[in-house]
Amino acid sequence: MEMVPSEEKQLVPKEIENAADEPRVLCIIQDTTNAKTVTERLTLNLPASTPLAQLFQGVALKAGYVVGSFHLTWANMAEPAPLDHNSQTSLTESGFEAGKKNFLQLTDKDGEQPQLAPDESATAGSSGLDEVPRDGFIGPLPRDSTVGCSSDYSSPSYSYSSILNKSETGYVGLVNQAMTCYLNSLLQTLFMTPEFRNALYNWEFEESEEDPVTSIPYQLQRLFVLLQTSKKRAIETTDVTRSFGWDSSEAWQQHDVQELCRVMFDALEQKWKQTEQADLINQLYQGKLKDYVRCLECGYESWRIDTYLDIPLVIRPFGSAQAYGSVEEALHAFIQPETLDGPNQYFCERCKKKCDARKGLRFLHFPYLLTLQLKRFDFDYTTMHRIKLNDRMTFPEELDMSPFIDVEDEKSPQTESCTDSGAENEGSCHSDQMSNDFSTDDGVDEGICLDSASSAERALKPKSSLTFELFSVMVHSGSAAGGHYYACIKSFSDGQWYSFNDQHVSKITQDDIRKTYGGSSGSRGYYSSAFASSTNAYMLIYRLKDPSRNAKYLDVEDFPSHIARLVQKEKESEEQEKRQREIERNTCKIKLFCLHPVKMMMVENKLEVHKDKTLQEAVEVARKLMDLESTVPLECCRLVKYDEFHEYLERSYEGEEDTPLGLLLGGVKSSYMFDLLLETRKPEQVFQPYKPGEVMVKVHVVGLKSETIAAQVSVRAYLNQTVAEFKQLIAQATGLCAETMRVVLERCYNDLRLLYVPNKTLKAEGFFRSNKVFVESSDLTDHQVAFTDSQLWKLLDRHGNTIRLFLSLPEQAPLASRTLAQKAGSDPSEPFEGAKGGRKSVEAILEESTEKLKSLSLQQEQEQQGSSDSQKSSDTSDFEHIESLSHEADSTPSVSASVSADNRELENRIQPAGEGGAGGGTGSDQDNPFPPEERSDSEVNNDRSTSSVDSDILSSSHSSDTLCNADSAPIPLANGLDSHSITSSRRSRAHEGKKETWDTAEEDSGTDSEYDENGRIKAEAQYLYFRAVPCSLEDGTGEGQRCLQVHVDKRITLAAFKQNLEPFVGVSSSHFKVFRVYANNQEFESVRLNETLSSFSDDNKITIRLGRALKKGEYRVKVYQLLVNDPEPCKFLVDAVFAKGMTVRQSKEELQPQLRDQCKLDLSIDRFRLRKKTWKNPGTVFLDYHVYEEDINISSNWEVFLEVLDEPEKMKSMSQLAVLTRRWSPAHMRLEPFREVVLESSSVEELKEKLSELSGIALENLEFAKGRGTFPCDISVLEIHQDLDWNPKVSTLNVWPLYICDDGAVVFYRDKAEEPMELSEEERSELMKKESSRLLKTGQRVSYSPRKEKALKIYLDGGPAKDPGQD
Repeated sequence: MEMVPSEEKQLVPKEIENAADEPRVLCIIQDTTNAKTVTERLTLNLPASTPLAQLFQGVALKAGYVVGSFHLTWANMAEPAPLDHNSQTSLTESGFEAGKKNFLQLTDKDGEQPQLAPDESATAGSSGLDEVPRDGFIGPLPRDSTVGCSSDYSSPSYSYSSILNKSETGYVGLVNQAMTCYLNSLLQTLFMTPEFRNALYNWEFEESEEDPVTSIPYQLQRLFVLLQTSKKRAIETTDVTRSFGWDSSEAWQQHDVQELCRVMFDALEQKWKQTEQADLINQLYQGKLKDYVRCLECGYESWRIDTYLDIPLVIRPFGSAQAYGSVEEALHAFIQPETLDGPNQYFCERCKKKCDARKGLRFLHFPYLLTLQLKRFDFDYTTMHRIKLNDRMTFPEELDMSPFIDVEDEKSPQTESCTDSGAENEGSCHSDQMSNDFSTDDGVDEGICLDSASSAERALKPKSSLTFELFSVMVHSGSAAGGHYYACIKSFSDGQWYSFNDQHVSKITQDDIRKTYGGSSGSRGYYSSAFASSTNAYMLIYRLKDPSRNAKYLDVEDFPSHIARLVQKEKESEEQEKRQREIERNTCKIKLFCLHPVKMMMVENKLEVHKDKTLQEAVEVARKLMDLESTVPLECCRLVKYDEFHEYLERSYEGEEDTPLGLLLGGVKSSYMFDLLLETRKPEQVFQPYKPGEVMVKVHVVGLKSETIAAQVSVRAYLNQTVAEFKQLIAQATGLCAETMRVVLERCYNDLRLLYVPNKTLKAEGFFRSNKVFVESSDLTDHQVAFTDSQLWKLLDRHGNTIRLFLSLPEQAPLASRTLAQKAGSDPSEPFEGAKGGRKSVEAILEESTEKLKSLSLQQEQEQQGSSDSQKSSDTSDFEHIESLSHEADSTPSVSASVSADNRELENRIQPAGEGGAGGGTGSDQDNPFPPEERSDSEVNNDRSTSSVDSDILSSSHSSDTLCNADSAPIPLANGLDSHSITSSRRSRAHEGKKETWDTAEEDSGTDSEYDENGRIKAEAQYLYFRAVPCSLEDGTGEGQRCLQVHVDKRITLAAFKQNLEPFVGVSSSHFKVFRVYANNQEFESVRLNETLSSFSDDNKITIRLGRALKKGEYRVKVYQLLVNDPEPCKFLVDAVFAKGMTVRQSKEELQPQLRDQCKLDLSIDRFRLRKKTWKNPGTVFLDYHVYEEDINISSNWEVFLEVLDEPEKMKSMSQLAVLTRRWSPAHMRLEPFREVVLESSSVEELKEKLSELSGIALENLEFAKGRGTFPCDISVLEIHQDLDWNPKVSTLNVWPLYICDDGAVVFYRDKAEEPMELSEEERSELMKKESSRLLKTGQRVSYSPRKEKALKIYLDGGPAKDPGQD
């Protein structure tokens, strides 16, 4: 096919180029198969009709790959599925969007790298690993999804020679589980050690003796086999970590690679006991050294022999600003002796006295594999920070260790020692006693042991026998707070260096190794910053150069038989995984919904079907998935295209039952822009066809006479239909008369539009995919008035604003029910019989119950004033049982029963108040022991609250909103959704089968002048709906806590809402409080009586508690005690009520009895004060004559401090300033208690004079500083002397940097002539621990809180010990 350049300067077929008028598809492809291409993007701009196979050809041409050796998947998908490279379907049919950016990813196929095109791969094949890279790469490969990556990865100082694919390097990476880079580095090093790998292969696992899951050697063996034979780019290490006994949380713990090395070696030694590999670790990694002390007077020497697995080398000596420049220099320092003299003299066994001595270390022999740890992590005792030393330290590729070996005869303990032998004491405490037991041990050690050889043998031993070659450098990039490990390892097969950076393996050079020496740009202080980051070598591993012992890697053909079987087993496992992945790639996964005909609710599930299965077969799978096999015949089920968000049935698939599902869905995708609905029908019905382009309309029939809104009926229409045609369609579906029909469209919450223009199209009226309309055709007189004045509008408006609430009542509530029953002329133990005419009118009941409430209120007011707040009923209190007739259960259901009944959509039978048996609500009223209440004696603002969004319209729940009209037969449409709603608005369920009452809103204790003294608003009246029915909440004991289920217009005010609740609570609205209960069961009191319930939504819970509610101008206040010298300075005392216009002294008088009765604090009025509270900080002192709302701003849920005075009040004027002072005594490292100082002005001199008078410190020696943070401004005694801004150069307190303008500021002061206490390191460390503990208990910030590290453990029994205290 002829190719020509396109407008994007890329080759496309000529036929496509000529399609100029055709819409084009912009494809942006990210190549994720190679580290150097992952940041690049390939772009192709193709006509929409281009076949998918041609897209693959274009991508292959641009990327230089062979078609079929890579996958293309959709980007940004959770489960990407590859596109079919042989498909001839067009791009648009495959899910591409014309005129938009379509993002794809180019990925590996079956874990193998894409094959390079022949013209590019020929050179690579001939040159092998030594090929010249096509382009350079800066820095080591960054880790994928790993915490703590350092910016050093992109440092321009790093320039690796090339980054090769796995197929070119021949090595496999390891996946980083989260923060397991340290583990990956060590595992790759062990794998690249021939002696260790071969020994591990020679060990054979006995499955009969141990569980393979918990066997560490077996899981390491499996891992090494996969690293050597797998075709994957990287493999997981989860099986290895599982054998360590680690759970998933360990993957998020950073550890030191040297610590891991030691712990793993210990675990392997334990597992290999009684096997040929029992001494493997010692043979490979263990060396010997002598720890000696030699008397300088008589020459007597005491010594002991120790073993080591690695040699720790100091980067920078303690107290020195100069670091060692090389490993050799650090090794010389390691064996450099120290002299014990003065107070550190050594007691000599021969001299029988303390003498000067020389103490040090000598190497006796080195291991075959020499491990050097560069001690880059240290602790700065000045800043108390853990730090990393980034100084430069060189290391050779070949290291001659002969200068560091001890060549003296160690058989005699009194041998004269060389003056330059010995070593610095690294802090180990060894015995001074002579030990000869070690002189003859380890005779079979395979290390380089010179102490057991004769002098002649040592003299004849060639120097090259102590030459070691470097083959592994474990690099740490980051800081002491965290970072990343990767390994640079030399292969003993070809001598080439590679970077093993988690899943990425790349080829590097000697120059790259030298760049890990360390050293940072710019000048640094004594220690680098605790959070400075750099990249440098941390562990070095050398191997002895000995041709007779140096091993080679085992080839696959040389594997032992048990390893060969393991290879075959892993190969079969990979093949099985490959087949499973292939099945997954060809499986369509899509959301499936079903309006379950038995559960009567919308059920959601995930349908997974192979793309080649037909639609009919998919229906069978969906039917089984929804558990409908025994209830719905197969022929009564079908799958239709469904839009869940818009609740829209897009189309049905008539005649396509044998079409593959993958073709209908547009191929296999990780996610679809639509869903499927399993639709069911009854055997006598037929399915309604859904055609593309139709809109779905949910029709609700409104009965004005019965005030009923029926369940929905679904019809489908076209946007170009007129309103007149639409009415005819509705008439066919509902049986209503089209000529007298009124159609109201609800476009969104509270937006009702009457469709009155016959020739106007539905599109012009604002119809969309899914719509909701109300229709009515009964009352001709209501047609003649304006729509907003009509009964239809009022009914729909009420329906749209009604919410359902659940109220928990206090235990006194049954009194109200008995009162109402008695006033109605019936026995309190019997239910009301409203339908029989034996009940008084609602007005009479309320009038009489109001008299009863007045007497109750009067009786309560005569009781103790302060007891109302504490008289709170328990939420779990039980109501008295009220007997009922057998049919009462239908009208007073439990919450669970009412919830299921309330799943019926909009079939609300709302009757006029006082019409006992009218309409369809007769049965409900007969059985209701709490009759509905009607009140019309208060007024409410007619302004409708439209600011709150109807949550049910915007976010309806499928799972709880199924429709079932039990009273009226469904209209027999065979669409499976005839009388059921896919979703419904819960607010409309409030009125089903119940009578309504009206109420007007009253206002609260607010200060708005539009309210009169009785809390009634001076505005036009509007009646708002209120209806309450009793229900019960099961508390698990078989007895239910009684509650109310209230349906109320959310535009009602809290005041009116409370007045409606009076008959049910049993007291007046001023004697109970309303608490809103949130999802976490936290309760907050609602106090703004003039606000509406617009912030409430369906099924919100409310708790009613007895207690005096706030009156106009009153505020509830929480009172806390201020205890300045207590560990917890803030202690809650009581809830109080302060009123506008009240003085502070009056509020203190109100508090006195509460404090005495509830807190056992008997205080005189002049021995305590109130002051401002801002979180935990004490503020302005309130004087007795201050008036609330005039001198002191007050608000709802206000908080104040109460402070008990030790002496009469000194604060008399607002011009005074009360400061809390605290003396710091550096000589005793102690902070003294707080003492208050009252200043007449903001003068610094006055403050210093008062402090001098208080403490006796000379004025010229007195220094002060302002405390930091929140009260009590606690600070460590180790930091206060230097961290605070002592003696600021200001003359007044109200300027920078003090800004002391209000009472309650904390000031520290000291005597500058007082010298700080001298502390030893032990004392400082102990004091630091105590201070940290103290500051944590008081909630103060600790100056340095390093990441808490979890101890690294490998559990040999497969998991952590059950005893948490066991180490």
